[in-house]
Amino acid sequence: MPKSRGRRNSSGSRKQKPVRRSPLPAMLSDQVMRDARRHFGGGSGELLTAEAWASSWLGRAWVDAPLTEREPEQRLCLEVAGWASTTPSPAGLAAVAALERVAPPDSRAMLAGTVAVLADTQPLPAWRTAVGHHPVRAWRAVDVWDSERVLFIAYEGPTPHTLMAQITEAGGTMVDKLGLLTPDAATAWSDMRDDDDVPMPLTGHEVSAALADLATALRTTDMTWPRNNDEDFVELRALAWTRCRDHLPDWPEHQQLPEAERTRLLGTFTTNAVGDTDSDTFDTIRSLAELFLDYGENYITTGPLAWSPAQAMLFLADWLPRKAVLDHDQRTLLPDLLKQWVRFALTERGVEPRWIAPVINAVDIHLPDFQDAFDDQSAWGPAKQIAALLTSRGIDPTDQDAVETAVRALNAERLTRRLTQQPPAHDS
Repeated sequence: MPKSRGRRNSSGSRKQKPVRRSPLPAMLSDQVMRDARRHFGGGSGELLTAEAWASSWLGRAWVDAPLTEREPEQRLCLEVAGWASTTPSPAGLAAVAALERVAPPDSRAMLAGTVAVLADTQPLPAWRTAVGHHPVRAWRAVDVWDSERVLFIAYEGPTPHTLMAQITEAGGTMVDKLGLLTPDAATAWSDMRDDDDVPMPLTGHEVSAALADLATALRTTDMTWPRNNDEDFVELRALAWTRCRDHLPDWPEHQQLPEAERTRLLGTFTTNAVGDTDSDTFDTIRSLAELFLDYGENYITTGPLAWSPAQAMLFLADWLPRKAVLDHDQRTLLPDLLKQWVRFALTERGVEPRWIAPVINAVDIHLPDFQDAFDDQSAWGPAKQIAALLTSRGIDPTDQDAVETAVRALNAERLTRRLTQQPPAHDS
């Protein structure tokens, strides 16, 4: 008889090993609940520790969310509240109560309601009813270029501490780091600075002004993409927002430089820079000075003359290659004239020569980046592409009527090519 193909001989039979499949990644709310059992399982703890714990998970939800996710923190709060309600436990109640302390305002009523329901059958953590922390003093340290500042806000309450925020201005206002420090952290600031460090003297600051400054910086940081993924910032972002949200001011109106001051600055600089030159060189120097001042007025958030090493880097390696169209004479004079402008601008601000030198050095360091990137057409922004095309056709960019006429003609050409599917003409 033929052997059955449905089974092996007993001497050769082997158990099949189970196929091991990689588990699906746990939802963030699952991870929160597991961590809550570890963190709050003992039933003890402090209010500040609970707030920092909840803030770290809300930060994780915020930083990992895709750009299209509009309310990742609210979604996490809703999911955690659902888990805690489905399987009630002291740890689940503590997790919801901790989130309630630092969650966005739109989620707090839901979280508070969940706490009230769960508290009927579970003990509330002791810190849930504790008096909160309140700010009592603030300090501010700003560097000589007004490009970086550090805020210290001292709090009293169950666990006295200091909330620290490091804010930078290069490329826009942004909170780089946050920290929870000891109550006397601000008084130790001067001892932490070396003699060779950029001067950042510490001065007393109004508490409300410090909180408004922090709220403004957090608002613009949240709008920046990619998101700031610094661990210290992410973990304390929600807590910091809770402390300062009530002080968030309205969007400020852009303050234009008074025309008289603009005329004075351009006139003084141009007169000193020109020397014994012809009229064409004078016009080139004047045009570059206007370019430097326009950049400062529109892109340096702390003032049109507040140049720093980082601002010099951004101007040369990023803004000029993307935005500016320069002729041969302007490119030739740019390196020396930018260094003259930096010296002039910072002298106007009262910066000591010792701290002007690093900004001038930054110009020298990043000039090669400018030279490499300026002719790379793939890095040009749309406005520069159009401006370069108009210039190649002999259009004066200062003649508004001629520019509008040329742009209409250019748009008509592009529409015609699209309709007829013809390749674009190459302008020489």
